[in-house]
This record gives sequence, C-alpha cells and structure tokens, in this order.
Amino acid sequence: MSGKARHHRERVAPRAGAVNPGTPTPSVVADAQRLVVKVGSSLVTNDGRGLDHDAVAQWAEQIAALRRAGREVVLVSSGAIAEGIKRLGWRTRPRAIHELQAAAAVGQMGLAQAYEVAFAKYELHTAQILLTHEDLADRRRYLNARTTLRTLLTLGVIPIINENDTVTTDEIKVGDNDTLGSLVANLIEADVLVLLTDQRGLYSADPRKDPNATFVQQARAGDPALEAMAGGVGSALGKGGMLTKILAARRAARSGASTVIASGREPRVLTRLAAGEALGTHLVAPTASLAARKQWLADHVQLAGRLRLDAGAVRALIAEGKSLLPIGVTAVEGSFERGEVVGCHDPEGREIARGLVNYGALDATRIARKPSTEIESTLGYVIEPELIHRDNLVLLVATGDAAAEPRRPEKPYP
Repeated sequence: MSGKARHHRERVAPRAGAVNPGTPTPSVVADAQRLVVKVGSSLVTNDGRGLDHDAVAQWAEQIAALRRAGREVVLVSSGAIAEGIKRLGWRTRPRAIHELQAAAAVGQMGLAQAYEVAFAKYELHTAQILLTHEDLADRRRYLNARTTLRTLLTLGVIPIINENDTVTTDEIKVGDNDTLGSLVANLIEADVLVLLTDQRGLYSADPRKDPNATFVQQARAGDPALEAMAGGVGSALGKGGMLTKILAARRAARSGASTVIASGREPRVLTRLAAGEALGTHLVAPTASLAARKQWLADHVQLAGRLRLDAGAVRALIAEGKSLLPIGVTAVEGSFERGEVVGCHDPEGREIARGLVNYGALDATRIARKPSTEIESTLGYVIEPELIHRDNLVLLVATGDAAAEPRRPEKPYP
C-alpha cells in the first residue's frame, strides 16, 4: 500500500505461457464483474503488531471505488491473530493451538470493527463471515454459504471473510487464506481471484539468489512448471508462500476464475488492475467451469481416504468416462464411511479423481479386486454395483490424458 513501485528493468520469462514483455496483455481484472480479493497479514498489520488502520482504510477506499463502478467484491482478510496478540498484550506469537484460537477470537472483533469503520466512510456495509473446511465439505452448508454470499453481494454489502481459527483444530499457519480465497472464488463463481502479497509476483527462481531469474507476467493456471518455479521463491510469508498461491490459482481455475498474484505495496493496485494495467503475475483459467456439484467435490481440501487403482481402472475413468468398479481397486487406505469423499490414485500414486464412495472402508476392502457380481455374496448386501458412480466423481486430469502431470496431495486423511 505504501512505498514506491520498482521500475528497474527485469527479464521476463518466456516459458509457462508468459507474454512478450514488449506487448503486455491487459489485466484479466479489467472485464471482471465479480472479484475475490485476498490480502495477507503483512498488508493489514504493522509487521504482526496489530492492525494497520491506515492500510485498512486504503483497501476500503479502493474497494469502494470498484463498487461505484458496479463491481462485486468479496474480501478475504488476514490479521485477526495479530490483532488479538496485540490486544492481549502478548509480546510473541504463541505456538499452542488453544492460545492461537483465543487470539483469533479476540482479534476478530477488532478486524471486523476496523473494516466496518473504514467502509462506513463510503456508505458501505460490511458482513463478517467465518468459514471452516467443514462448512464447505458439507453439501447443504456449502449451498447455504453460497446463497448467503450471493445475497449480500446483491444487497451491495462487502463480505469480509476469514477462516474460523477459533474452532478449527488444524494447525494455524500463514498462507491458509490463499486456499480459502480460491474456495470462495469457486463458491460464488467469481471472475477473478486477486492474491495480494508482499511480492511483485512469480519469478522463475528466487531473484535474490539467481541473477538469471525471470519474471512471469502471464501463464496458464495449473501449468505444472509453475509449481517448480514457486518452490524456489522466497517470501516474507515463509517458504512455500508462493506455492500456496500457485495451487490456489489452479483450484480457482476449476470454476473458470483467473488469478492475479500482485504486490499489495503497489499504490492503488486494485483500481489500476481494474483499469486494465497488467500488474503482477496473471494466471489465466484454461477451461470452462466445472458443474456445481463436481466443483464441490473437487474443492475438498481434506479427504476421508484413498483408493489405489490399477491401470485398467485409470483408463476407464479418464479415457472412457466410466464409473469406478471394485475390480479396479488394488488397495483401500484410510478410515471412511459410505458417502464420504475419497481420492482415486493411479499405480504411480497420482490423484486422478475424487468422488463420493458407495461403501465404507471396511466393506470396500473386502470387495476390492472383485467383480460387481460378487458384492452381495461377499458382503451379504449390495448398495450399488459401482464403488463410485460416474455422476459422483470428478476427474482431476484432462479427459483422455492418462499421463497427466501428478497432483500434489492435499491435507492428509485420518
């Protein structure tokens, strides 16, 4: 939000779909009507020492300008834990989960108040929404959240979203809001996800260590080469900070949303992007959006288990568009019940699909490698002849691409 923009000449990467530096492509935000904007902790706090109210005011000013232009904006904002630590008078960030949860609970009050005051200057109302993975994993709660968010946008309200750190039992770590931003983008079918950070964007390598590092202006979201680049990019948010953004862009692309990774230190970064200026790295969604139900399946961050498939089953799913039958399953991993979401992995361990399983883990183990005609004699009952029906399965690789790039694992299942 502050500081001068850097104007030194840089090499621009020719790979991963980057554009020619002499003919920059206009910002993907220029024509976007519905945006999800994520701001990291370093952009709304004083180096972790509570909220930076001047920065919050500047974000409100820019988003208000977008609203006056007829655009819908959802803001995913970090900062609650940092504000809570300040209010509680703690000198250092605690490590214990229960103390982080307490700080989040205290800090959310200050975060919500700061945004409410900042947007009131422009006669805009805000709404605080705290989400967990469970809210998005449960189909009914997922649909309720989508309806609420769409209603708020219709009313001209600015939703302020954060992960509900007060009740989550997963480890609280910086970068989670990148994933949350992509989930929200899919939830409301946003046109663009804007991830604002303390970095200009994506480089082919760490420019502080590699003099040949090139800046990536534009690429295809989901390009495997991007993950290799991000693995070597340092960030004040910690190692892997850029990688979470690359993975978030891949996830957002499932609903047709392109992603911009840009520096929040650039003056008026949001309004300049909206005006068509090509700031940061633009990761363009390559395909049309998934159907809503399959998008919900693909968006699961935590899976209940995993099924190992043989080559024939992989071919049947990818090339032939068939359901998954028990005979094609070589191993069952994890503890899951009927109706939970599990991953489907090829013989090399790549996740190629995920879906709602028709049998629990114990029964799935008993019928694995057996034809569907033997399900009843093995279990004493039969629910469906398929382990996962095609209608309840979503592919994570391109149709017909049995040699697609591997998918990085999500959070581990029990």
